[in-house]
Amino acid sequence: MSESTSDPILRIENVTKTYAGRSGLFGRAAPVQALKGVSLDVTRGQSFGLVGESGSGKTTLTRSILRLEEPTSGRILFEGQDMAKLSAKALRALRARVQIVFQDPYASLNPRMSVGQIVTEPMAIHHDLLRLSAAQQRERAAELLTLVGLGPQHLGRHPHEFSGGQRQRIGIARALASGPDLLLLDEPTSALDVSVQAQVLNLLIELQDRLGLTYFFISHDLAVVRYLCDRVALIHHGSLVEEGPTDRIFDAPQTDYARMLIGAAPELRVP
Repeated sequence: MSESTSDPILRIENVTKTYAGRSGLFGRAAPVQALKGVSLDVTRGQSFGLVGESGSGKTTLTRSILRLEEPTSGRILFEGQDMAKLSAKALRALRARVQIVFQDPYASLNPRMSVGQIVTEPMAIHHDLLRLSAAQQRERAAELLTLVGLGPQHLGRHPHEFSGGQRQRIGIARALASGPDLLLLDEPTSALDVSVQAQVLNLLIELQDRLGLTYFFISHDLAVVRYLCDRVALIHHGSLVEEGPTDRIFDAPQTDYARMLIGAAPELRVP
């Protein structure tokens, strides 16, 4: 975990998301409220964990941060800017600075692309911002692969030639390619073996210290969150039920829901 400063890089203000009920044989179902007035701040340089069970609303919130969903009400601000009010050009530039590492390293990498193509693709998309030539992009990709524990010799290979942990390292390298400030980590270790989980978590800690990254870590795994995160919020049926410093949440939970989750959490074994 890294030291953090006090200014929030991401602020979520009273965000609500309601989906219209689907029409069926017996009429239209009632609307579904996936998020209910969610508010939280993610401080620059911090690892912030959002924990919830399946259906809790954490995926909807993640998609809202990425502007893949529009909140029904409330605001999401990145460095004080309301993301809903950004122009297309400003939103494109912002997406270079907010990247995501996906849950499944098998599904998130295009099997037809080489590792070099996968890692340089964000540089090509954000060429107007980064202004790297093709040769510079390839050089940068080699640097990123080395940074995540692989190397330039892997540039010409394809995803099927790698283990799950190696694929997730490639996914992390791709997420870093545009020079982001904020990484959304969507269950990035849940598809990996326990020993590989610890290796990837240690890599994320090293990268945060080296690059000054901010992490928004989405998970159902409290053991992983306790290991990585400075602060944690628990979400249940679309509402935040508890939020605070990680040690306080784990050592002195204030709600029955938090006590239930913590009591059921396994320990993470780190080699």
